[in-house]
Amino acid sequence: MNPGQRLPGTPEPMHRWQGAGGVMIAGDSWGDPQGPLVLLQHGGGQTRHAWKGAGEALGAAGYHAVAFDARGHGDSDWSPDGVYGQDIMVEDLLHVIDALGGHRPVLVGASMGGGTSLVAIGEDHVDATALVLVDIAPRIEREGVEKITSFMSFKPEGFDSLEEVAQAIGNYQPHRTPPKDLQGLAKNLRLAPNGKYRWHWDPRFMQARRDMEQRMLRLEDCARALKLPVQLVRGGLSDVLSEDGAQSFLALCPHAEYVNITGAGHMVAGDRNDVFANAVTDFLYRTVPIQGAPVQAPHEPHPHHVGPPGDVNDIP
Repeated sequence: MNPGQRLPGTPEPMHRWQGAGGVMIAGDSWGDPQGPLVLLQHGGGQTRHAWKGAGEALGAAGYHAVAFDARGHGDSDWSPDGVYGQDIMVEDLLHVIDALGGHRPVLVGASMGGGTSLVAIGEDHVDATALVLVDIAPRIEREGVEKITSFMSFKPEGFDSLEEVAQAIGNYQPHRTPPKDLQGLAKNLRLAPNGKYRWHWDPRFMQARRDMEQRMLRLEDCARALKLPVQLVRGGLSDVLSEDGAQSFLALCPHAEYVNITGAGHMVAGDRNDVFANAVTDFLYRTVPIQGAPVQAPHEPHPHHVGPPGDVNDIP
């Protein structure tokens, strides 16, 4: 399928790196490249632009914040074979870390990006300094996931106008104020060959195999293996990560810090960016200071696969 044309006003990526299998990964960065590296990974159906506010705040605080589009999303290439499982996402992450000099990163991941981060650290692929999980944990609510997949699968042929796109977003996120300037939607859309506006992601991402039980078992084992500083951030209005789901993660990883941000849904950074950025920055100041050594000492990774055999796509 043709990815479609980028719309006028869509920001060009600051960086392009080669991911697994030669797939090009697009990214943006903020702050001093000599500062501690913080890698921001978005959720399924989102792009690096979801992290702009948080990236700017982390950059201003002295960190080197980097956000990138997952394969099949935004300005990154689509997978030639249509594979978007957790394993290939971890491989892309490793390629980006290498391209940035191989420095030990803080991993910040929302939804799908949080799953990638948890697997990367829990299965010892990445020697990270800290982990921030944003509204994601092994145990999540099926109804919330189905709401996301329903939204992402709506109108696969495309929309006739930006107004129609805005209406679909409003129906999905009624707690958010509708945008006044619809041109801001351009970065999330592509112009399809049929002349309609289509979402930026590869439709095959939604067609891949998902097994909630297998995903949960793998991520639970990864959570038990965590030794580094961990922060779990939940949106108080989230229908994906419930309070029970958050507490089940904290039982698996008792040393993790927990922040519940009121007034935020599943897309925490987009709903309450200032509160979110302050919470993460405060956590990092204490665990990965700008000057001095991180709390978590370095070690030599010994990658291994945890959980049932096989790979599945994470939730969007």
